Amino acid sequence: MKNAMRKIPGLISVLLLLGMRPAMAQDVELMPPPPLDAVQVGGVMEKAVNGFIRPGYDHFRQSAEKLEGSMKAFCAAPSKTTDEAAKAAFADTVSSWSTIEIVRVGPVIEHNRFERVLYYPDKKGLGLKQVQRYLAEKDESVTSAESLKGKSVAAQGLGALEFVLYGAGAGDLFDKKGDFRCRYGAAIAGNVANVAAELSDSWNAPDGAQKNWTQPGADNPVFRDEREALVALLGILVHGAEAIRDQRIETFYKGPDKAKFPRTAIYWRSGLTWKSIAANIKAVQTLLHTADMVELVPPDQRSIVNSIDFIAKSMIRIAGTIDTNVEKALDDDQQRAKVDYLLLNGKDLIYRLNDQYGGAIGLSSGFSFADGD
Repeated sequence: MKNAMRKIPGLISVLLLLGMRPAMAQDVELMPPPPLDAVQVGGVMEKAVNGFIRPGYDHFRQSAEKLEGSMKAFCAAPSKTTDEAAKAAFADTVSSWSTIEIVRVGPVIEHNRFERVLYYPDKKGLGLKQVQRYLAEKDESVTSAESLKGKSVAAQGLGALEFVLYGAGAGDLFDKKGDFRCRYGAAIAGNVANVAAELSDSWNAPDGAQKNWTQPGADNPVFRDEREALVALLGILVHGAEAIRDQRIETFYKGPDKAKFPRTAIYWRSGLTWKSIAANIKAVQTLLHTADMVELVPPDQRSIVNSIDFIAKSMIRIAGTIDTNVEKALDDDQQRAKVDYLLLNGKDLIYRLNDQYGGAIGLSSGFSFADGD
């Protein structure tokens, strides 16, 4: 009981020390929103596609291609220098993917592309088992990007490459014992680069995804009107915020009184867990502003967007102060308080996007992204 009592004031003191104020949901009296302006919505969709989605996939493609080159260079001449270059390229690819991965619609959900880049959460550890089996058996069929494409999606993406570079036995990469392991890693990088190219090409094709997303209409196979397009765009933000809280954090930590599973955290081996989560949050905020979605909100209700900004900025700042070693972070009261803060404010971020922003632009009546409707 004494320990339990000590935790409460301890958490409060940490929050005060950090200058954190949990952003609690507040009631907002919303006036009936005006009907959607087709021209205005069209402008927002165009900015979302050409200002965020297409550049995001282009950047991911560039990062992935650099990663493939760095892995091949490491395999050709293993050294501290080439190892550091490969790991730096891996971190850059994780960052670029963490930015664009909030877009879980369109070409990325076709042909298992999303899972081929990142299979997570992997609650049963399928990816690790597959990767370890390939390494143990030295299966040559996984040493080329083309043949790897037909293997388990759990063993051909960023999670698998992280194990190759940082997991048990990674030290072998510096000598002949690691030849197969390195070639498998280079194949993974090549596979990710191929998927990235497919995504970039799909969105850049004039008659492809960009047209479907910017020109809704009766002949459009994706969106019949502006409302459907806007629902999809807001859905990216809401489902992106949900994934941050429900998949990126609650997969390994649900609260101070719950069991903790730090070794199931995304990118825990490479220490990129919180950087990736911060990039996810930043992506939600960036898309909101890049698409100029505030323009769809009546002027007297635009404080809703300010509150979303406040929450997102606070979460990004706090994520950047958490120990990169997830196990240590969850074992330390002050560090764990920061993770609790992310959980609390993550829920509020979802509420403000789904209920408040959605309501302000007329998408809340009988509609809930949180229910997957």
